[in-house]
Amino acid sequence: MNKIPSFQKDHDKLQPGLHFSGVQKGVLTLDLRFKKPNAGDFIAQGALHSIEHMMATALRNGEKKEHVLYFGPMGCRTGFYLLTEGLAYREAREAVLLAIVACLGMDEVPGSHREECGNYLEHDLAGAKTELTRYLALLHGQSEDEIALEAGLSAEAGA
Repeated sequence: MNKIPSFQKDHDKLQPGLHFSGVQKGVLTLDLRFKKPNAGDFIAQGALHSIEHMMATALRNGEKKEHVLYFGPMGCRTGFYLLTEGLAYREAREAVLLAIVACLGMDEVPGSHREECGNYLEHDLAGAKTELTRYLALLHGQSEDEIALEAGLSAEAGA
């Protein structure tokens, strides 16, 4: 079998950030890499699950919602994929930044009740906000404390 494109990348060289993965059939794929692969630091499952719900909700309700096809986690727990149609990288990046800010303002994880989620017991809002704060700081080149202050979050609470 042929290797899929994401398996052709040397994961030991990948760094955290927002990366263009490619365009196939008009669909732009972005790699939202929160963690350095194979470094032993992964997104905790509850936070990963909550980020998935939060970001999917924020992106599908944002200014570019008609262009969002999919947002979901990487099985390796180092980040997420965003698939869009009809957006340039710059526009998709802006949608991601706005979605993260919207997530940081959420008081609960959308779709986290038993009747809405197949694993409703495994959510972590505080952990998700901590990971999102770190990621936003990385994308902006700011400290986590600066991002937390801008978002009105308690730094000592971790989000």
